[in-house]
Amino acid sequence: MLSRVANSIYWLSRYLERLDSIARFINVNYFLMLEKGEATDGKTQWDPLIYASGDHKDFFQRYKKADEKNVIKFLSFDKTNPNSILSCVEAARENARTVREIIPTEQWQTINDLYHFIKDESKKKKHSNLQDFYKKIKDYNNQTIGLTLNSQLRNQAWHFLRLAKLLERADKTARLLDVKYFSLLPNLSYVDSPYDAIEWGAVLKSVNAFQMYRQTYHRVSYENVSDFLINNQYFPRSICYCVSEASKSLAEIISIIGINVEASKYMDDLETMIKSKDTKSILREGLHEFVDAFQVKLNELDEAIYNSFFALKI
Repeated sequence: MLSRVANSIYWLSRYLERLDSIARFINVNYFLMLEKGEATDGKTQWDPLIYASGDHKDFFQRYKKADEKNVIKFLSFDKTNPNSILSCVEAARENARTVREIIPTEQWQTINDLYHFIKDESKKKKHSNLQDFYKKIKDYNNQTIGLTLNSQLRNQAWHFLRLAKLLERADKTARLLDVKYFSLLPNLSYVDSPYDAIEWGAVLKSVNAFQMYRQTYHRVSYENVSDFLINNQYFPRSICYCVSEASKSLAEIISIIGINVEASKYMDDLETMIKSKDTKSILREGLHEFVDAFQVKLNELDEAIYNSFFALKI
């Protein structure tokens, strides 16, 4: 497979997963505000979304405050934000267009439909039902995932799509958990309170984990939520699961091309880091420090993947 094709497939998948994550976070935030009613503090509700996206520095350079209007614009429709939903769907569509002969035709059509749906919404001066808008984005993305599962050959293209999706998921789960843990835990009066359960329940709902979590734990607490989203081996959005499955896809790619690459070492380092500590020790030593170290290793792996598969050798 040509490096430019592999690169387009990889980033197609990452951008789709990225915009899906943003839509999930915002939609759950709306429902959380409704559940909390008058107790809702706009800053405490919208600030975390900016930090979870990882683009807080860019945001505060251009916006005075993290209120609903500014956060929605920045994360959803701001063309100057390369990680907004609009920017991501444009990049995903362009990457999909260049590899139309590789991916299933129905997948390209669905991505194209998603692009026009988001583009049309972005042109509106007023957005009447944003909750429905974000739900439809999730529905579109679930459709593209289903088409990939049911129609894609299990070849290099499949594994690049899967590798990218899983790494992006691990990144977003880690960021969400870190930001919510940091913003909620300092207020000890909320710990083990109904408010605490609502907030941590919203974290689970942001990654479609609430029902599966309930099958594992009887009550919602920050320790159990952290354990479920970091170390659960069977939930498809936990950090542990994503890294483990991404490692398998990278190994398959290496097996197909028949040579070892530097990305393998960095993937091993990342997997070792995740599996070497249980959640209790992570929380004791500091979740924020753990997530920071995880992000560093994830960035090193991203660079190694680029050097191994996408960089043109002259």
